Amino acid sequence: MLQIRSFVFNPFSENTYVVYNGHKNAFIIDPGNFGTEETRLLQNFIEENDLKIQNILLTHAHIDHVLGLQTVYNLYNVPVLLHETEKEILDRNPMDANRFGFFFKPFEGEIQFLKENEVLKLDKDEFKILHVPGHSPGHIAFHNEAQKFVVSGDVLFEGSIGRTDLYKGNHEQLLESIRTKLFILDGDTKVYNGHGNPTTIGFEKDYNPFF
Repeated sequence: MLQIRSFVFNPFSENTYVVYNGHKNAFIIDPGNFGTEETRLLQNFIEENDLKIQNILLTHAHIDHVLGLQTVYNLYNVPVLLHETEKEILDRNPMDANRFGFFFKPFEGEIQFLKENEVLKLDKDEFKILHVPGHSPGHIAFHNEAQKFVVSGDVLFEGSIGRTDLYKGNHEQLLESIRTKLFILDGDTKVYNGHGNPTTIGFEKDYNPFF
């Protein structure tokens, strides 16, 4: 049985997730930890639960979702997995940080690319990779069908959708991604998003004002 622990990190109130199983193997998804206190909070949870980090996963590489990427990579020395198209966004982060008034070094570490419909495994637990562009070009979601949840990043929110005014954002593409990749999932599928409260596919199909 998979368990999910969420943390709200950094000035953007970004959701970072640790997904782990009964064997104490785990993924970190979208490490947004910013500063020593947030990093210590994440690290303490991992140590207290004796978790073994297998990979760092990125739904996308906007700066609020990767503020702790280098720190977490240095701590656990495991590959970072993202969609190939999103590499450009990751590489732009030093420039984006400068716009927000702070310094951000380019990421240095092992990167591996994930593809649409690829199945990522955490022992016997499976996550199907859904390519859901629109908020960013290489945005992906991680769908666990067995336990009916999806970690969706900044695509679908409770009563809202991701912004599309950032570099290579596309409003119509985002709506199409939600309709064809997320709204086809079971209605009781829980949506763990990049900001705010979790929701469900069924609730958003019925009540999201963008649809």
